[in-house]
Amino acid sequence: MSSAAQSRRVVVVGGTGNIGTSVLEALSAAPEVAGITALSRRAPEDLPAKVTWHGVDLCGDDLVPHFEAADAVLNLAWIFQPTRDPIATWRNNVLGALRVFDAVAAAGVPALLHASSVAAYSPGPERPVDERWPTHGWPGAAYSREKAYLERVLDSFSREHPEIRVVRMRNAFCFKPESASQQRRLFLGPLVPEQLVRPEMLPVLPALPGLRFQAVHSDDVGDAYRRAVLQEVSGAFNIAADPVIDNEVLGEVFGAQRVRTPRVLARTALAAAWQLRLVPASPELFDTFMRLPLMDTSRARSELGWEPEHSSIDAVRGFLAGLRATEGAPTPPLAPELPGGRAEELATGVGRRQ
Repeated sequence: MSSAAQSRRVVVVGGTGNIGTSVLEALSAAPEVAGITALSRRAPEDLPAKVTWHGVDLCGDDLVPHFEAADAVLNLAWIFQPTRDPIATWRNNVLGALRVFDAVAAAGVPALLHASSVAAYSPGPERPVDERWPTHGWPGAAYSREKAYLERVLDSFSREHPEIRVVRMRNAFCFKPESASQQRRLFLGPLVPEQLVRPEMLPVLPALPGLRFQAVHSDDVGDAYRRAVLQEVSGAFNIAADPVIDNEVLGEVFGAQRVRTPRVLARTALAAAWQLRLVPASPELFDTFMRLPLMDTSRARSELGWEPEHSSIDAVRGFLAGLRATEGAPTPPLAPELPGGRAEELATGVGRRQ
């Protein structure tokens, strides 16, 4: 291996969240990576080896100086909240990403890796879809619209900058124990007690017709990014672990009897809780979730040599264990509790940016 290949310099935009922290750990452990610059809005308390942090406003600061001399830029920055203000999430997620892409081109960075999602895909058939499936998302939810829009932007970017290697990671739901508290704040809200995720507290589990989704451990996603940084690959990669999570698997994980629950009933209950500002996740996000296709991960396994170390069930169980233990990590997004605890979440408004 050449000395150039052993001295990669990587910039990670958004390295303090669920996926970002796993990506930093994976890159830090790679001997081929000489240095990593992490850019985010808020400072982490601790950083892996080789990582230097700089605070940036994604939508205001000049990003080009941070990207100069980088061999790859990873765009992982994303916010889910405020869930009731799609203009705010569009400004950060879409316009912020456009500024990252433009700065990559201006700085002459040879590789751009972007965090897309299974939510970028259009609803699919019963069979798993590969990376050629349309990425028009589901228009009802901001998250899916934003992910799909950026796929179109990257289509144009790739045509305009053929000299830049562009990689899109379309991952399934990412879980690890350290992200459990953040994900509870983002999707479940402050009124969900951790005791409810204990098997003995859930003798029955609602079973929604057609429920099925894919999951993956965040550390395995970090490994996929590491491989994509170090190999001369381009294009999209589906990232998910086996098996597919469905009602039967969830019943086994929770050790609970499944009770068939009409989807319309579940959505109506969620919509009522949303209207009462009791939960941060909107009913439109539920609509997206129920329409997600299953992904074929053959390309990641064959071209990246990627194999997840954790099963999807391990990832879900780790999340539940982290939820029960109020686990977190030393970064602002992954903090076990916000200052002021759940009372602060309620006082500032469920679903506001954290």
